[in-house]
Amino acid sequence: MIRSRKRRKFYHYRLHYKGKMPFCAFSLVELLVVIAIITLLIGISIPALGKARTTALQVKCAHNLRQINLAMHLYTDTYNETYPCAQDPLPTGYWLWMGRGFRPFLAPFLGGNIDANNPSVLLCPQDKVSPEKYGSTSYGYSMSLYHSPEQIDSMTSPGDTYLNPQPPVPQKTQNVSRPSGKIIIGEWLSNHYRTKDFDQAWWGWTGRRNFLFADSSIDFIKATDIREANDNLPDINLTINGIKGIDWPR
Repeated sequence: MIRSRKRRKFYHYRLHYKGKMPFCAFSLVELLVVIAIITLLIGISIPALGKARTTALQVKCAHNLRQINLAMHLYTDTYNETYPCAQDPLPTGYWLWMGRGFRPFLAPFLGGNIDANNPSVLLCPQDKVSPEKYGSTSYGYSMSLYHSPEQIDSMTSPGDTYLNPQPPVPQKTQNVSRPSGKIIIGEWLSNHYRTKDFDQAWWGWTGRRNFLFADSSIDFIKATDIREANDNLPDINLTINGIKGIDWPR
């Protein structure tokens, strides 16, 4: 009896809705809400993905400096604990502190055959300027590692680093008074922290760069956190007291 009643109720339902079975669908308002949510999520995720990519490239750049640091240690081990030293300008016309200047000195310890077409670890993966402008070299080498502190203190202008050559004075690793505070190599441009003046490099107070210190540590430092050099700029070439001075912290 109960089954019979249920069957009649089911058949009545089928007859009543025959040809017009109900179905689920989004209303226009619901569809617009879904689209708005998706758009919002995309808007949030894209900057986050961009930031993650920039951070990854900055870490890759720091890894480059670790490899350069290893090459520098191999160089100093080979040459009686003396940093690369030569008369500026070099026969190539570049100065030793420039990436194109010190590249030949470290190239044998980085696998050799390194040039603008095969920059190896001398090119930051986020550097879009140096392949055309600086021979695919992103890093500079401090002049204070091949001049005496007295010479460095006599240089008071950025022009002294590329217009006023001084006789080189070899400097040994043990001459560094505070290895944790003296930068030996660093990014020339602010590749991972762009500002309108990012290309002022060591001669401007904007941006942030990866720097390699004499104690082998690497830090990502704002220009404003670097100590003023003899030219009143965050210029690791002209560190006050040269190799015996410190660049960071302020």
